[in-house]
Amino acid sequence: MSKDQNRFLAPSGQKIKLKDYSTNYTGDIEKEVGKATLEVIKEKLSKYQETLYAENSHSVLIIFQAMDAAGKDSAISHVMSGLNPQGCQVFSFKTPTSNEYEHDFLWRHYLALPQRGRISIHNRSHYENVLVCKVHPEYVLSERIPGYDTVKKIDKSFWKARYESIRNFEKHLAENGTVILKFFLNVSEETQKERFLDRINDPSKNWKFSSADITERGLWKDYMSAYEEAIAETSTDQAPWYIIPADKKWFARLAISQILEEKFNNLNLKVPELPEDEMAKLEDYKQKLLAEV
Repeated sequence: MSKDQNRFLAPSGQKIKLKDYSTNYTGDIEKEVGKATLEVIKEKLSKYQETLYAENSHSVLIIFQAMDAAGKDSAISHVMSGLNPQGCQVFSFKTPTSNEYEHDFLWRHYLALPQRGRISIHNRSHYENVLVCKVHPEYVLSERIPGYDTVKKIDKSFWKARYESIRNFEKHLAENGTVILKFFLNVSEETQKERFLDRINDPSKNWKFSSADITERGLWKDYMSAYEEAIAETSTDQAPWYIIPADKKWFARLAISQILEEKFNNLNLKVPELPEDEMAKLEDYKQKLLAEV
């Protein structure tokens, strides 16, 4: 799927127009074939995870961002279901707590970074600070940043500095062994409407719906603009963004899994070998165990 991966990859240092990216693309793949392929890839990802843990050199940070009802939760649960939970953690970031507001905007995300040999999945992330906060700049005032005591002061230079902070943060992580993959699930406005109606009409899904979802939906154009700028400013070779068509959940899951598979494969992970003196002792240990009554 290398060609598709290039199709989904947001180029570094270039402007982004989300209308140029299909939300319902599925290539030439049939749904059942795609679902079967996903199961095969999940087994491979499980083996890669085991080797990642054994090598204990790299860590992996996977970021999911999207509009409401784009399928982040289901993508995480389906694609990552084959991973060992001992080596993988999922963090869902909501409105910062009072304690989190006592620190800079990256602090709580730094605490959730993966250790070497492990995988962290961030369902929403530090990008909320240039997405929802860009659409609602009044939220920034809660951070009590010196010099920014009114919304009027939160201007273009403020956002430029924040994008730079994010780039530097991710550059530092990458240079110290963290593999970063960022997925924007690109859902259409019409598909979001259908999924919202499904949540309203199905009693078992009512809990997923919030009146705030409708309020934020009314700001769709503002959010698309915020995503376009954030992706353009922060898609780098070290921390690329992938714009995944999300109208068909089965295809979004497949696309994500194939990108992960290729990235893991390119790491050339290897299980470490025992030192020669330990290798020489293995046969003795084996014989002692076999000799036990």
